[in-house]
Amino acid sequence: MARNFGAIVLSYSRCGNDYEQHIRWKEYCDMMQALELGVPTQQIELDLPQADDIKINDMGPVMRAAGNGIELVAMNFSFPPSSPRGGPVFNFRSEGRSFAKSNRCLIPASAFFEFTGKKYPKAKHHFTLNDASFLAIAGIWREGKANASPVFTMLTTEPGPAVGPYHDRQVVVLQPGDWAHWIYLTKPETELLRPSPVGSLHVETVRPGSD
Repeated sequence: MARNFGAIVLSYSRCGNDYEQHIRWKEYCDMMQALELGVPTQQIELDLPQADDIKINDMGPVMRAAGNGIELVAMNFSFPPSSPRGGPVFNFRSEGRSFAKSNRCLIPASAFFEFTGKKYPKAKHHFTLNDASFLAIAGIWREGKANASPVFTMLTTEPGPAVGPYHDRQVVVLQPGDWAHWIYLTKPETELLRPSPVGSLHVETVRPGSD
């Protein structure tokens, strides 16, 4: 599907299916301390592995509630198909839903990607959060089946002004001050699961598309 934003007409790919994890351990610890969320004493740098691209069915570090704190846990990116003919659920529309009874989580990322174009390789666009060393995407998680690793999916919403020219949906990017509010749901979901506002995201095209 294409969407017209003035002079920009782009063909969309699937939203929220690729992100980058280049957060340094010290950056993570400093942010968690600044937010008074802490870091469990047993966690180490290996709990936050680096990756240029984390895609559907890859493993990635996820932040979830653990007692009175927040821990990092390795999880598989996407819920398994809900039917034999279905595909993996890697993003989940947030509008009109309550997540009060869900296992809420945060997906730490240095950036997320969107892709445009009709031919491969598609143009690749790199989104980062302004005024913060890294970002966190709102998600939900479930236990894996038959002793498999836990699984997670990202929540999506209408696109904000930075994402709109590239995709008709966007992953929900939470400001650091709202991370605990999402984990513990201490704010209304309508105040948290919103498009990114003007000026909050920076975008850079890191790979041009095929002609």
